[in-house]
Amino acid sequence: MGERCRAALRVLVLQAAWALAGGQVRYSVPEEAEAGTVVGRLAQDLGLEAGEAEARRLRLVAQGRRASVEVSGASGALLVSSRLDREELCGKSAPCALRLEVLVERPLRVFHVELEVTDINDNAPIFPAARKNLSLSENSPPGFRFPLEGASDANIGSNAQLSYTLSLSEYFRIEEENSNSRSKSLFLVLTKSLDRETIPVHRLVLTASDGGRPSLTGTMELVISVLDANDNAPQFNQSVYNVHLPEDAVQGTLVAQMNATDLDEGTNRNVKYEIDTIIPPSASDLFSIDGNSGEIRLTGVLDFEAVSLYDLNIRATDKGTPPLSGHCKVVLEVLDVNDNAPEVRVTSLSVPVSEDAAVGTVVALLSVSDRDSGANGRVRCWVWPASPFGLEATFAGSYSLVLREALDRERVSEYEVEVRAEDGGAPALRASRGLRVPVSDVNDNAPAFAQAVYTVLARENNAAGAELARLWARDPDEAGNGRVSYSVWEGGAAAASSSWSSWSGAAGGGWRPASSYVSVDAESGRLWALQPLDYEELQVLQFEVRAVDAGEPPLCGNATVQLFVLDENDNAPALLPPAGSAPEAGGAAAEAARAAQAAGGSVSASDTLWAWAAWGAPAGQVVAKIRAVDADSGYNAWLRYELWEPRGKGPFRVGLYSGEVSTARALDEADGPRHRLLIVVRDHGEPARSATATLSVSLVEAAEAALAAAAGSSSSSRAAPGADAGAGAAGAATNVWLVVAICAVSSLFLLAVVLYGASRWAPRAAVLSGPGPTTLVCASEVGSWSYSQRHSRSLCVADGAAKSDLMVFSPNFPPPPPGAAPKDTQPEPSALLGTRGSAPTA
Repeated sequence: MGERCRAALRVLVLQAAWALAGGQVRYSVPEEAEAGTVVGRLAQDLGLEAGEAEARRLRLVAQGRRASVEVSGASGALLVSSRLDREELCGKSAPCALRLEVLVERPLRVFHVELEVTDINDNAPIFPAARKNLSLSENSPPGFRFPLEGASDANIGSNAQLSYTLSLSEYFRIEEENSNSRSKSLFLVLTKSLDRETIPVHRLVLTASDGGRPSLTGTMELVISVLDANDNAPQFNQSVYNVHLPEDAVQGTLVAQMNATDLDEGTNRNVKYEIDTIIPPSASDLFSIDGNSGEIRLTGVLDFEAVSLYDLNIRATDKGTPPLSGHCKVVLEVLDVNDNAPEVRVTSLSVPVSEDAAVGTVVALLSVSDRDSGANGRVRCWVWPASPFGLEATFAGSYSLVLREALDRERVSEYEVEVRAEDGGAPALRASRGLRVPVSDVNDNAPAFAQAVYTVLARENNAAGAELARLWARDPDEAGNGRVSYSVWEGGAAAASSSWSSWSGAAGGGWRPASSYVSVDAESGRLWALQPLDYEELQVLQFEVRAVDAGEPPLCGNATVQLFVLDENDNAPALLPPAGSAPEAGGAAAEAARAAQAAGGSVSASDTLWAWAAWGAPAGQVVAKIRAVDADSGYNAWLRYELWEPRGKGPFRVGLYSGEVSTARALDEADGPRHRLLIVVRDHGEPARSATATLSVSLVEAAEAALAAAAGSSSSSRAAPGADAGAGAAGAATNVWLVVAICAVSSLFLLAVVLYGASRWAPRAAVLSGPGPTTLVCASEVGSWSYSQRHSRSLCVADGAAKSDLMVFSPNFPPPPPGAAPKDTQPEPSALLGTRGSAPTA
């Protein structure tokens, strides 16, 4: 609005300049302009100087109607003072111009100002009424026109140019016609024939839209009532009335109630009833009808044996002009007295029924009849028991016995079915017929094992062909469909790469199928071993056994077998090479141990192990460690170490479970320069197996022992028995020079050597020794000491591979007294021989 006013004012300025030249000022302002809107700079347009308008008392003198404008005393501008409504000021006149007189004093002058109020689209079209009621006959022809009064718009020009639209209707449209140059005629035109019975009242909306921007609209509702014409004949609610009466019905009995309706109104819908014809014609005196109510009653006596069926044609006529008629038929069936029972006959029987027969399969065809008529002859049939069969009516009096539910021969192999029939008489009469329906078998059941998973325990070294277990699968089918055969289907095991193989240098085997270990008898399901089982090669074997029936197609079931091999003490302990020894020597010793075990005896080490001990070493000083391993598991692999001394108690002892050789007391010169110890390693199996090791311990001075430890001279070596004396003499001479050399070196150097040796060996001693509580792991679900892959422990052997076993033991020593260090936890020199048993601490 503001932008439009500014544009108009610019035009008005130009008009005012032109008007001054002619002696008259002209302005233009749109209606509904806001109060305070500047119409024009009146003082400037009148030629007054700035400030002169107030000094000369420039004012406005209104003529006629109030102009709703005023002059600003300060600026001399012509302003809108109140609402301007063009329709109120000028109505439909165009243009709308207001003549104003402007008075200026000192000297007195009068100016004429013409103010034109322009129209805006602020008035919507208005109809004379919000609703208009019309009436049209339903037989009015298409093209019939009904004049309508149009809408009016208070605006002028294009804002008052109206156009009309009618709401969507397939029966009417709106039509405009130019009757003269000033107004248009408006007509409602019928485009389709009316039907009062279909739509009695039509409601339409007539919309008028002006030509303003934006356009404004007005509406009027048209209510068109359709007037009735006699164009509908009476209609009965059904074309045929079927009536049943017993032959002993009394006179006056209501036969039927006629009901005809006419969709017209007034007299056009008043109906009169009458009997048109009766078949047979001789029965015209048996029935009568009430012309107003339409009731048909019995006026004579019925005889079923004479006539059992009557046809009555009834006519209904309205009172319109011309009158129209409707017709219907009444079929009266005379019912006989119920004196005959139903009859059930089997016309076809198809048995046996396969248990995989589809639902809806026809088993038998039945014929049911009753010699009576009417209700006495209408028979109701059903099957007892209600499942799994049912009856389906095929045509009058014929039924099919069909399968309603799926059959299962393993649950019910034969059905006794009874078809029962009952007529509609009073009292009702019944009949029945029994049928025997056997069910034939199909292969619809797969063999099922009693258990999904079988756990089988077998000791190793069993004989080939030994029975391990018996499997049985049940198949409820019969004959060949239930005959089951067994086979090993899938599964196997990876030949264990055991710790024994790792220590001995043997490579573990690859994956082997279960069929290379076990087989199953196809008929009996007996599971037997194909070869002796070796626990050290195979601890657990998991595979599937498949049971297949002889049906067509064959069905199968599976069961998982977990075969656990139980360990036996068939491996003797094997000594391991000393820590830090050459690989070739260790490989030779292990090869000798394997060869001895293959022979079935205990292993005896042919090599002598060497160790050094210092003169004056206190009791409990560890001088060597015997290492051994047993390929068995559990108690069979739990090793103990014993010192065999036939000549009496010596200065050394060996840890029962640790294999650590330590001093039993302080060593002195009386003990001699060299001691040969025979150590026996036994397992806890039944019977126990053992191996022996020879350890040669040389006694030297403390400084020499420390230097030997620093130089790593404690590794094991092979020495001929005849060279012992020569080696001892050479060692004694060397000792003197070593003592002299050591004394010449500063105490700082000696301390550094001792600290170096202690720091090098201390961590190993901490790892390889130390008492701990006995740990027992047992898988209870498969028996004591048997292998469990889910509950396994790794047996750590020094410088060797891990060994998986079920049971893990560690020496359980009593706690040491306060202030005393345990003997088995003394740090051993790095140059001493270290061995490790197969049962480390947990």
